[in-house]
Amino acid sequence: MNATWFDRAIAMVSPRTATRRLLARQAFEGLVRGYEGAARGRRTDGWRSPGTSADTEIATAGALLRDRMRDLVRNNPHAAKAVAVLVNNIVGAGIMPRAASGDDRLDRTVNELWEAWARSCDADGQLDFYGLQTLVCREMIEGGEVLVRRRPRRAADGLAIPVQVQVLEADFLDNTKNGEVGSGQAVQGVEFDAIGRRRAYWLYARHPGDAFGALQGGFKSVAVPAAEIAHVYEKQRTQARGVPWGAPVIRSLRDLDDYEIAEIVRKKTEACVTAIVFGADEAEQGIAPTVVDADGNRVEQFEPGLIAYARGGKEIRFNQPAATGGYAEYKRASLHTIAAGFRVPYELLTGDLSQVNYSSIRAGLVEFRRMIDAVQWQLFVPLFCDRVWNWFTEAAWAAGHIPEPIVRVEWSPPKFEAVDPQKDAMADLLAIRSGTETLAEAIARKGRNPDAVLAEIAATNAKLDELGIVLDTDPRRVTKTGSAQSTETVDADDQQDEDEPDLRLIAND
Repeated sequence: MNATWFDRAIAMVSPRTATRRLLARQAFEGLVRGYEGAARGRRTDGWRSPGTSADTEIATAGALLRDRMRDLVRNNPHAAKAVAVLVNNIVGAGIMPRAASGDDRLDRTVNELWEAWARSCDADGQLDFYGLQTLVCREMIEGGEVLVRRRPRRAADGLAIPVQVQVLEADFLDNTKNGEVGSGQAVQGVEFDAIGRRRAYWLYARHPGDAFGALQGGFKSVAVPAAEIAHVYEKQRTQARGVPWGAPVIRSLRDLDDYEIAEIVRKKTEACVTAIVFGADEAEQGIAPTVVDADGNRVEQFEPGLIAYARGGKEIRFNQPAATGGYAEYKRASLHTIAAGFRVPYELLTGDLSQVNYSSIRAGLVEFRRMIDAVQWQLFVPLFCDRVWNWFTEAAWAAGHIPEPIVRVEWSPPKFEAVDPQKDAMADLLAIRSGTETLAEAIARKGRNPDAVLAEIAATNAKLDELGIVLDTDPRRVTKTGSAQSTETVDADDQQDEDEPDLRLIAND
């Protein structure tokens, strides 16, 4: 515990009294302190822990964090790989929707409209909806947040569903817009009403970093209604805006870069001089004041393979670079820290599988996949996918294609590739047979539409029957062990009472 100015003043008059006072205060703090992390003393000197709000912290550091994270992703392979791993697992080939209103006819109509609209939904005219998912997810991770704007279209634009979406980087949000705005207030460009609901977003017409943005009014922001914007970011506190996911390890990434550069420079420096030829006197005193090369030119810059001659040199000495150990261990430890900061397994970040076996990599992936599930269902689907789906159905209803503006939807994220496909398939089979999981759930988890898959199976079976083909994979004709189902068994199955269990099929299995 540090002595205060008052303690020092007392010590000038009565050191004994000041000492007793300081010890008593220290003992009192020891009695009432409940958390060791809140202790004050020499070990915590210099630990700055301000009690500022999340919005205050982001207002101060948000723009710089985005700029530095983007620079790292551009130039640092580990940062680029971490972002790619997260995007590939959260979005992959796409989070697929299917209408689930309960009305089969309406669902088929909506699904057909969606398939056509998803191919032309990009306001920039380059990506389909699933490509926009990848772009939005990437910007959410790299920049910390992303804005998706609804763009209504006119009938003259020739779109069956008159709406598109536009992806905007977080820089379009005017972070200088703060304070009271009408009956509400603005926080870094996000406007809230009197009861705290998002009312508008103050957006620039052009990217403020655009070289021509200032000349074309890029620094003038306008309010866009919140109903027209999907603001996608991870909410770690009650903040209005997000921060890059790699923020905890920005310094670690930079330090690793600097360390690797220093190692490379050291190796190049060691390789510069191959040999120096000394004279008799210089051998004892070191290199002579003037060193020349084989042509008699003074050496002022060393190069790889150089042989330098001191005046009257007769004895040759080769440089012997000192080996420096620990480089691999330091880099591995740094990459473990970086992987933890990005919340990805070390093996996925680096591709280094030398330290794992089947059980350990599987256990590590279970936790990672649980985190990915949380991001998909608690963040990405409600903040982006559901908003865009509602914009689509409202536009389809306004265009007269469907009878109601809101249609319930179910989303199917991409499946996780199995470490051991056979074991996972057997686990699915047991779950379905035991009733703890439905066939539709198992199909949806693999990123497919269950209705489409079942329709495809029915069509395939009908075609096989028509052609008289029996495949070994057809459970209607062949058992799991490869034996053919007898005609009597199949006919009896057709006439079996619904309440009677199918013991013959179980026995065949």
